Amino acid sequence: MSLAPQELENTASKYASEAIKYDSQGARGMAITHYQHAIDALVKLLQLYPHSKLNQIYKERCNSYHNRINTLQQAGGVEPAVDPKASEKDQKASVQRQETENDFEELVMKEKPNVTWAQVVGLEDAKNALRESIIYPAKRPDLFPLGWPKGMLLYGPPGTGKTMLAAATANEMDGYFINVDASAMMSKWLGEAEKNVSKLFSMARHYAEKEGKPVILFVDEVDSLLGSRSSEVGGEVRTKNQFLTEMDGVNGKGKDLMLYVIGATNKPWSLDWPFLRRFQKRIYVSLPSLEAREHLFKEYTEPLRKSFKVNPAVLAKLFDGYSASDIKDICQAAQIKTVHEIFRSPDYHEPIEGEIPVQPRELTPTDFKEIMLRRKPSVSTEMVRAYHKWSEEFKAL
Repeated sequence: MSLAPQELENTASKYASEAIKYDSQGARGMAITHYQHAIDALVKLLQLYPHSKLNQIYKERCNSYHNRINTLQQAGGVEPAVDPKASEKDQKASVQRQETENDFEELVMKEKPNVTWAQVVGLEDAKNALRESIIYPAKRPDLFPLGWPKGMLLYGPPGTGKTMLAAATANEMDGYFINVDASAMMSKWLGEAEKNVSKLFSMARHYAEKEGKPVILFVDEVDSLLGSRSSEVGGEVRTKNQFLTEMDGVNGKGKDLMLYVIGATNKPWSLDWPFLRRFQKRIYVSLPSLEAREHLFKEYTEPLRKSFKVNPAVLAKLFDGYSASDIKDICQAAQIKTVHEIFRSPDYHEPIEGEIPVQPRELTPTDFKEIMLRRKPSVSTEMVRAYHKWSEEFKAL
């Protein structure tokens, strides 16, 4: 592979890092100059390699730097983020400390996620696997002389509840839930993904070791970080190797460390085997069953005005193959349909003081049937077959 993409990426990263340093110190002119140099390097990358899979990230970085330049130009300068009278060494340490805090503070949910097991409809196999691997060891570690799984992969179609499962698990524990989007981590600062991975795991270990509390590190869209290693550009190989090293540290750090890594993906087949084997539990989060769909329709139509003929059991059969998020969208669309009728009525007027506002009519089974004609499932039959085929080979509950 040509070194040109990596050289240009490193150049952009170097200029961006310098720009951030000057920015934090209030050196407006130098920050703008270095942001512009970073943009120039990225634009050159886009021109030379128009089909690179990282082009979307490069464009986002360009936009981010452009926005910062505009902010600095309009503001006429920014206040220093460090003490200008401090030594250069102390200023550098302060900047680095602030960058780490700013990058990752928002990822830590120090309060329990407000999601319970009861809100995760169905998915009993997935719930049991997470209980066995996380909840039980957290409550009674003495019952696990051989240790317990530290890496879990939740895979399945989009909208089936993978994030809710992880959040509900964290809600059962007295600990921390660190939620990070892998694609965002890869593009946080161009060329810094490898360092971001290291800092993320260091932070998780700090909470697990120093405070003695369970920590769930939830990595969404993990395939964007650990996908197939063909046609890689720049620092992707180093980033993936860093993740493998960190996972090995989690799995081999001692059986009493309450640090868990839960990865979620819609594309498990894009993960290489070296990554898969580090997730000892590989859990299929499937489309909702008939019973689960009935429960979902009952929950989502509960606050809506509806005819007695709207039967959740009938709707569950009608919408076979739809995901949990699809069902929520369907109920929302039905409600919007009745609201639309109010606003489109020739007699509609804004309610005056003392007047009872017009309310939507009751929903009927016909409303849902009409929506079904316009809204197809977000998951195709072919995609479901692909998940089943992959599960036959790699599933590990």
